[in-house]
Amino acid sequence: MAKTQVQAALEQAAARRFWTVSQVSLPPKLIKAVAMQESGWQSAIIACDGGIGTMQVMPATAAWLNDDSPFAMDEDVHTLHGNTMIGSAYLQWLIRYFGMKYAIGCPEPDPASPAPCQPDYTLREDDCSQDPTVSDSREWCLLNAVISAYNYGQGAVDKEITDGDDVYYPNPQYVGNVRALMNNY
Repeated sequence: MAKTQVQAALEQAAARRFWTVSQVSLPPKLIKAVAMQESGWQSAIIACDGGIGTMQVMPATAAWLNDDSPFAMDEDVHTLHGNTMIGSAYLQWLIRYFGMKYAIGCPEPDPASPAPCQPDYTLREDDCSQDPTVSDSREWCLLNAVISAYNYGQGAVDKEITDGDDVYYPNPQYVGNVRALMNNY
C-alpha cells in the first residue's frame, strides 16, 4: 500500500467515534505513531507473534472487538480499512477503560455535589510532564496508560499501576518510542 493510502486509512479510523455516549476521541497523531511503531505503516505484514497488518492487531483482539465488544463491528483485520478501524476501536476502548477505572479527570468526591464526576477522556501530553525528575514516558497519565496497554495489554498495565511501586508501565521504552513518533505527526 502507498503511504498516502495508509495515512488516509489511519485518519479515517481516528475520526470514527466508536463510543457514542461518552466524549472519547482519538488524536490522529496517536494512531499514526502506534502504526509506525507497530509495523512501519506496512499493511501486509504479519508478525511472528501473530500481529496482523498496519496496527499489528492480534487475532483474539480482532475477534473480541468484532464479536463481543460494545461496538458491533464487522471488520476484516486483513484489509487496511478493517485493520485500522479495529486498531482505532481498541485504542478508544482503552481510553475509556483507563479514564473510567482510574477516574482520570475526576477530583476527590465532593459530598456536597449531587452530580457524579464525568471522567475526562482527553489525551493531554502535558499531563505526562508533571515531575521534572521523571521522564515523560514513565509518568502516570492517561496517554501513557493507553499506549502501554496497546502493546502489552490492559491487564498487564492494570497490574503495574496497582502493585504499589512507582513503576506504572511494563514497557516504558515502547511508550517512549510512540511518544517520540507522535512528534512526527
